Amino acid sequence: MRPVLLCLLLAATPVSAQTAETAWDAIAPMLLEGRTPLPAGEAIRIASPYRTENDARTVIGVEAEGPGGRLIQRVTVVLDENPMPVSAVLELARPHPRLAFDITFRINGPTPLHVLAETADGEVYLAEGFVKTSGQGACAAPPGTDPDATLARLGEMRLERTPLGAAGRLAALAHGGPEARLGIGIRHPSLSGLQRDQVTLLFIPMRYVERLKIDLDGQPFAALTGSISLSENPEIGLDVPAGTRRAEATMTDTDGIVAHAGKDFPGY
Repeated sequence: MRPVLLCLLLAATPVSAQTAETAWDAIAPMLLEGRTPLPAGEAIRIASPYRTENDARTVIGVEAEGPGGRLIQRVTVVLDENPMPVSAVLELARPHPRLAFDITFRINGPTPLHVLAETADGEVYLAEGFVKTSGQGACAAPPGTDPDATLARLGEMRLERTPLGAAGRLAALAHGGPEARLGIGIRHPSLSGLQRDQVTLLFIPMRYVERLKIDLDGQPFAALTGSISLSENPEIGLDVPAGTRRAEATMTDTDGIVAHAGKDFPGY
């Protein structure tokens, strides 16, 4: 996945500058690989602000349900105008009727938002939206915290389990059983490669969370492929079975650092 993300990083910028095509026109063929997406309708619900309050840290939520009994395998979030538009890919170890999650992103400027949900039988469903921003240019903005302090704690993770709200509980019950929300907070600077050192004015090398593997009760559950679109110290929320007794997360960043965290939860 990383070569595809880097390819899209290089390919996305000149599209709008040199032709009348949109960024999505260039991105879609590489993601769809000849497949024709179906309109998602109610199968994909996107939760995003009309306008961001903080371009460097904006929560975008997705809830995908497999139409007609289909099982969700993978969901891709695309922020078309971000420097690395394929912003996050969340893949389940085993397909499930429903996949719901939210992630803190940095959003570089006003952008169309596309979400692709792929089912186990190969169908692709597409939903889209638009996010306006506050004009802060988040991908090139200086880090919001002390870089040295962040690096000293890089890879530390916080895991929490919380009950779903009423709407989430109803949706989960309709697709196989009660669920809870697993929250994962990661200490990481998520450097975009577009930021400058405030002393030397040299560009700070790119470094971000490349992979986050999530295991529940000793079994693989999901894996997230990240990008420079993840916010500094990103947070990921993911619906999991309510009876989960232990969650483990393994983070790998683009510099090859691997960090692991686990937490036991009391039974319901």
